[in-house]
Amino acid sequence: MLVTYKLSKTTPGHRAEPVEVWKTRKFIEEHSGEELSLWRVAKAVNTHPNYLSERFKQVTGMNFVEYVAQTRFRAACRLLHDGDLRISDIAFAAGFQSLSQFNRVFKRFSGKSPTQYRAAKRVARRHR
Repeated sequence: MLVTYKLSKTTPGHRAEPVEVWKTRKFIEEHSGEELSLWRVAKAVNTHPNYLSERFKQVTGMNFVEYVAQTRFRAACRLLHDGDLRISDIAFAAGFQSLSQFNRVFKRFSGKSPTQYRAAKRVARRHR
């Protein structure tokens, strides 16, 4: 079996990353606002879901679901900087399936609710 690698600046130490993992991360980042399943992504990168799941965890140190949640969280953080968008609009634009899921994931990654996070960013901007 031929295994190909792609150099990636996002892997620790800039080591080569297996191409299927690189393609998976790229697909997730480009489609994070859509409904994503392991099956859909595996099909898009032309590999078996079980293999992809194991390989992704082995290379990135996190499972597929956690990576998707983290990617959506980062997108939501960017959107929260825009004071004109409602929290619910941000949740769905970032790809979360429900507001409760969004709040739960956001609190887990930031330690704050989306509203608290936005308020803290506003205060920080005023004090610059």
